[in-house]
Amino acid sequence: MADNMQKESNDWDAKKYHKHADFVSNLAMPVVELLNPQKGEKILDVGCGEGTLALEIEKSGAKVIAVDLSEDMVLKSKEKGLEAYMMSATDLRFEQTFDAIFSNATLHWVLTPDEALKQMYKVLKPKGRIIAEFGGENNIKHLLHAIKAVFEKHPKYGAFNNPWYFPAKDTYKALLEACGFEVIMIETIVRPTKIDDITHWLDVFANGIIKHLTPKQQAQFKTEVKTLLKPLLYSKEEGWVIDYERLRFKAIKV
Repeated sequence: MADNMQKESNDWDAKKYHKHADFVSNLAMPVVELLNPQKGEKILDVGCGEGTLALEIEKSGAKVIAVDLSEDMVLKSKEKGLEAYMMSATDLRFEQTFDAIFSNATLHWVLTPDEALKQMYKVLKPKGRIIAEFGGENNIKHLLHAIKAVFEKHPKYGAFNNPWYFPAKDTYKALLEACGFEVIMIETIVRPTKIDDITHWLDVFANGIIKHLTPKQQAQFKTEVKTLLKPLLYSKEEGWVIDYERLRFKAIKV
C-alpha cells in the first residue's frame, strides 16, 4: 500500500515497494475485515498503492475505485485491472458518492488531515462509512529520533522536514467529529513489525527526506541511522523489528 498522498514528500518505486514493503498489505487484512465490503457496494480506496488490497476488497463483489498520488502505483493498479486515478486525499474529484471509504497506511502522509477528512465526508453517501488504519502517536518513535539525530549532526544536510503525521487517538477522534463523522470505534495497536533491513525501509519510505542530498551524503545518512538503531531494533534471533504503532478507526457520515 503506497503511503504517499503528500506532494513532494516521497518518490515511489512500485517494484522496490513490492520487494521490501509487502508487509504493509500483508498485515492489513483485519482492516479489510472491518470494512466488511458487500456485493454491489461502491468503495473508494484512498492510497491504493499497487492495488493489492483493492483487489482483495473486490472479491466481495464490491466495485472499488482506487486513488493514489504516485503515478507508478496507479499504473500498477491499472495493470491489475483496477479503475485507478492519480489523485490526492485532499482533492477527491468525484461527482459520484461512495458507500464506503477504505484507507490503509496512507493518512499519516497527509499533513492537513482536516482537509482530507472534509473531502472524504463530501464523497460519502449519507450513513456511508470510512474504515482506515495508519500511523499512531508513537509510530516509528526510535526511527524518527535517529533520523533527527543524524540531521542535527550534519548541518550541511539542512533542516529535517518531517513528512509524517502521527496523531494521538483522542486528537484524531476529535478531528473526525469536527468534520461531521460519528466515530464507531478508534483504537491504538502496538505492532512491532519485522522488516528485511532498515536500509531498505529507508530506501522505500524515507527517500523523500534525503533526495536533496548528494549520493555520498545519502549513503552516510543511511549508515548512521542504521548504526543508531541497531542496538534498539535488531537482534540475531528476530532480525530487524521496527517499532510500529497503528491507529485504526471506523466512522459514519451523519
